[in-house]
Order: sequence, then C-alpha cells, then structure tokens
Amino acid sequence: MTLYRGFATVGGMTVISRLLGFVRDILIAAVLGASAISDAFFVALRVPNMFRRIFAEGAFNAAFIPLYTKKLHEAGKEAAKDYAAKALAGLTAVLVLVVLLAEIAAPWLVLLLAPGFAEDPDKFRLTVLLVRIAMPYLLFMSWVALYTGLLNTLGKFAAAAFAPSILNFVLISVLLGLIATGYGQDTVAGVALAWGVAVSGLLQVAIVVFAAFRTGLRLKLERPQWSDDMKRLVHLAIPGIIAGGMAQISIVIATIVASLEGRVVSWLYYADRIFQLPLGLIGVAVGVVLLPDLSHKLRSGDHDAVVDSENRALEFSLLLTVPAAVAMFVCAEPIIRVLFERGAFTATDAQASAGMLAMLSLGLPAYVIVKALQPSFFARENTKTPMIYSGIAMTLGAVLSVVLFYVLGPSGIPLATSLSGWINVVLLAGALRKRGEFILDQRFRSAFLGIVLASTAMGLGLWWAASALQPYFDPGYGLLLQIVALTALIAFGLALYFAIGTLTGAVKPRTFVKDLLGR
Repeated sequence: MTLYRGFATVGGMTVISRLLGFVRDILIAAVLGASAISDAFFVALRVPNMFRRIFAEGAFNAAFIPLYTKKLHEAGKEAAKDYAAKALAGLTAVLVLVVLLAEIAAPWLVLLLAPGFAEDPDKFRLTVLLVRIAMPYLLFMSWVALYTGLLNTLGKFAAAAFAPSILNFVLISVLLGLIATGYGQDTVAGVALAWGVAVSGLLQVAIVVFAAFRTGLRLKLERPQWSDDMKRLVHLAIPGIIAGGMAQISIVIATIVASLEGRVVSWLYYADRIFQLPLGLIGVAVGVVLLPDLSHKLRSGDHDAVVDSENRALEFSLLLTVPAAVAMFVCAEPIIRVLFERGAFTATDAQASAGMLAMLSLGLPAYVIVKALQPSFFARENTKTPMIYSGIAMTLGAVLSVVLFYVLGPSGIPLATSLSGWINVVLLAGALRKRGEFILDQRFRSAFLGIVLASTAMGLGLWWAASALQPYFDPGYGLLLQIVALTALIAFGLALYFAIGTLTGAVKPRTFVKDLLGR
C-alpha cells in the first residue's frame, strides 16, 4: 500500500467518523445547548481523554510502533506477537491502577479541572458522577490504541480508522432516545451520555480485536513481565509520559480558565469540534500512516524513500490544511450558526463559538505539520525530543491562555492554543534541520507557493460569497435553506481552490491519482 493510499483509507474513515461527530454535536447542542449539564459532561469526558493522551495514544504508540516494527523485521512474526502480548499486559496493569485511582479521586480531579464548578454544588456533584461513569473509557481506548498500532504496522488501516465512529453511533442513539423520552434538559441526559461513552469504548475494543484476529494476531492477556524488551519500551515511553503530562497541564489550565465564566467550556467545545474535522481528517491520517511507513523504510536502509515519504506527508498536509484554515477563519460564523444555532443553542452562543473557531483556525496548519514532523523522530526511536518540545509548547500555551483570557476575553484561550502549535513547529523543524534528517525536495518547494496563492484567492472569494449569502444563514429561513446556503459556500470555495491550485501547479490530479493507485 502506497503512502497516499494509506492517507486515503484513514482519511476516508475519519470523514465518516467526523461527519457522525457533527450529527452528534448538533444533537448535543439542540438537547443541552450551553448549559450546566453540557459543561459537566464535557469536563467529565475530558478526564479519561486527558489520561488516554498521556499514557496510550501519545507516549505508548510513539515508543511501541518502532520497537514492534524492529522486532518484526529482525525476529519474525511470532517474536513480534509475543512482544505485543507482553506490552498489552504491561499497559493493562498500569491503566487498571490509574482507572481505580481516578475513580477514588474523581472529586479532586473535578476541582482541579474546573474549580469554578465548586460554586454550584449540583453541577459539581453531577460532574463527579459523570467522571466515574466514563472513566473506564481510558482502559478500553488504551487497548484500542495498542491494537491500532499493530494493525497500522501491518498496513491494515480500515478497521482501526473506523472504530472511533462507534462512539458517535452510540451517543447519537442515546441523544435520539433522550429526545424521544423528553429528558433533554435533565441530569438523566448527562448520565446517559456518560454511560454511552463507556459502552462505546468496549465496542471499539471488540472491533479492533476482531480485525487483529483476522490477520492472525491473537494476543493473550498474560501476567506482566519486567523483561529487557519492556524496559526498553518504558525507557522510550517515559519522556512521552512526562512531556505529555506537561501538555495536559496546559489543557487543564485552559479548562480552569474557561470554567471561571459561565458557558465558556461549552462554547470552546463546539468550536473545537469544527476544528477537529480537518485536524482529524488530515493530521491523524498523516500521523497514523507515516510512522509505520518510515519505520519500515529506515529498517530497510532506503534513505531516498524516507525523504520522499516525509516530503509527501508534508505536501499532503499543507495541500488540504492551509485552505481549510482560511475557510474556517473567513466562514466561522456561518458554519457555527448552521450547524448548532437551534433549540437550546442561542445566537449569543453561536457568535461566541464562532469567534473561538476563528482563533483556533490560525493554528490548524501548525498542528497538522506537527503530525507530519513527529514521526521522523519516533521512527528513529527518539521519543524524548518531540515530546519535550510538545511539553514546552503546551506549557507556554497555558501561560498565554491565562494572559490572553484577561486581555481579550474567552477568545484568548483558543488563540493561545494556536500560538502553542506554531511554537512546537518551530522547535521540531529546527531540530530536524540541525540534524540533517529532513530535506525539502523540489516537488514540495514548487507546490508550496501554489498552495499559498490558491488559498489566498479562495479566502477572498469566500469572503465575498459569505457576505452575499449572509441572510440565508439565519435560522428563520429554515434548516434546509441554511444547509443549501452553507453547502453552496463550501462547494464554491473548493472549486475555486482546486481550479487555481491546478493552474499554479499546487494541485496535480494525475500525479495524485498515480500515487493513490501505487502505479
């Protein structure tokens, strides 16, 4: 499977997941709006996700995939399978302990994440309850992360990329049930959604385990062993855990700041959901596919192939991310209004969330570039440098979020997030350039200018079109007309970008199809 085919497979599944996520968030906005219950649910969901990013998806996979690939190349499938089983046992033992401690410490975690909730005892108690219900999601998603790494290393991307859609399927079903039974503005809604999160994690485990079984990977959950392989895994993972912890501290600080003013947590959540669509579609696809690809090519000693993969990943990232960032900045308000402004989600909520989305869009290219640069370190078994840089960038972002909140108001929080992403890019790119491990080829250089020119022209065109269609984004015109207007705006922007991109040479349909088909 070529690199572009991997991007397409993961990206396609991610599109399905993100579209379902939009449906889920539209329903959440309509049912809960920006309320005490939605604030409680979003903070509760953040707790297992925070620990998951520290232990599983970031630090663990960055260390595990290169070592598993090395074992596969040097010792064969059976030895690699045995190594994976030992890694599963160790990961499970650590995370069972973390989940149990988090269940006990839930009140203190809520006080840490959202101290503003303490002023409302009912809201605080509900958040603690939801944290305890949703916390097993951490363990389930850690298993999913390990099996995803195994499948991706073997070039099997589809099942693992589809698994996150299950969360959206389950929560959509829960929300439709709440609407049907009239429990939308009740604490029952928060409890039901938290249970939906936990159940969805278990279902995702079932999907990736079944996919692994089909490839011959039947891992037994054995007793943890402190072997030399596990020592090496822990040695590579520790820098990621430390730096990941630093990064999560910045998120905690941003949440604390947001919790000090009513509804800000929810506004930020809805803006972030839009931001996560291109980030998930492009950034996750690049990160998931590039790491095992680089690991294999480094093991085979093919330097030219490594350089080509790094450049194609960066080119693919910017080709789609730069225009997406411009479009989100220019069209933030119509996007938020059409998707969320109805039911309990008011015009004031829409305007506030749109301002936050515009600030987040400024950092979108940075976060996707980071996804393209980090695998160059991870594939060389260097987890320390990128994770420390990430921790530094996020820590500076946390400081900026506090400062900018008091200077600019709530929109200062997402602006700090964007600045943090660009700090990380500068640190990573500087280190790679200094070590001579990343060389921009001529194909990338010629494409980059065309991407900037096409994105600028598209932005100007979207600004004009959005102004012309502005009246039709009002909920008073009805949902169908709103959707038609937003779809027309998006189609116009896409057509303009790809037309100008083709003229400038940034978009090369024949080359892309050739790479996609591997011919």
